[in-house]
Amino acid sequence: MRQAGRSLPEYRAVREGISMLESCTRPDLVVEITLQPVRRYGVDAAIFYSDIVLPLKAVGVDLEIKPGVGPVIASPVRSAEDLAAVRPVEPSDVSYVTESVQQLVSELGGTPLIGFAGAPFTVASYLVEGGPSKDYARTKAMMHGDPKLWHALADRLADVAIAYLSIQIEAGASAIQLFDSWAGALSPRDYAQFVQPHSAKVFAALEQYGVPRLHFGVNNGELLGLMSQAGADVVGVDWRVPLDEAVRRVVAAGGTPKPVQGNLDPALLFAGWDAIEPELDRILTDGKAAPGHIFNLGHGVPPNADPEILHRIVKAVQAKSAS
Repeated sequence: MRQAGRSLPEYRAVREGISMLESCTRPDLVVEITLQPVRRYGVDAAIFYSDIVLPLKAVGVDLEIKPGVGPVIASPVRSAEDLAAVRPVEPSDVSYVTESVQQLVSELGGTPLIGFAGAPFTVASYLVEGGPSKDYARTKAMMHGDPKLWHALADRLADVAIAYLSIQIEAGASAIQLFDSWAGALSPRDYAQFVQPHSAKVFAALEQYGVPRLHFGVNNGELLGLMSQAGADVVGVDWRVPLDEAVRRVVAAGGTPKPVQGNLDPALLFAGWDAIEPELDRILTDGKAAPGHIFNLGHGVPPNADPEILHRIVKAVQAKSAS
């Protein structure tokens, strides 16, 4: 996942005294932090180091990422007038992204670089709530109470994601991933009505580039079919649903089998190798139900994970997949 390097001591050393958002705007740090897990683990692809709220910061939204809290918005979007603060992203707003991606592609050689952006719903939830939320009450209230404003906001954020991902692809990213981390808070009906059309807009706009498009959410077992129908080439699956069952749900929703990504429970990183290895075997077996499988965690790497365990997992999966 995109937090692949945050458990590394070299990551903590290079980030010391530097805020998250500042580190994302400095190409020297972006390149170094992106490369750290590639050097340490020998993973098959690099994940671009950034944050899903970075495009908002770039266009002037007053926000900060508070340690231990997450993104905090100074003036939440609660009215049509507030929406004016979220303007379209231009390449000049994020020139450091173009520079970082170009340098990374040069240094990575044959190792692919995966770019990413936040999906409209997840980014909108931060804007509407003013920060992280447990119940997304204000966001859901806007969806149902002022659907015109909701769709205007989500459409604007779809355009932000399209521009931000296009910039990464045009600079050399080999694939992109759209993170809808909090979509699992929604019912399938609400997702289909208020979210899917906007994510679909993003994937449709990026189809012209011909790069693989991945879609990821958390606690989204009931949404897997709908998320697949939004247009991604690969469906991310968290640890709550076995991969073979995830494929069944995608097909049952009227789709065709797609490659899947996932889905080791991050908590197992602390359980010891005797508990981890059988799970690797099970996940690799379940993944054979799909036409392709990208092994990954079911969510982010915990900051206190042991790098040696992560390295051992990477090498074991590579060896088992090659045999």
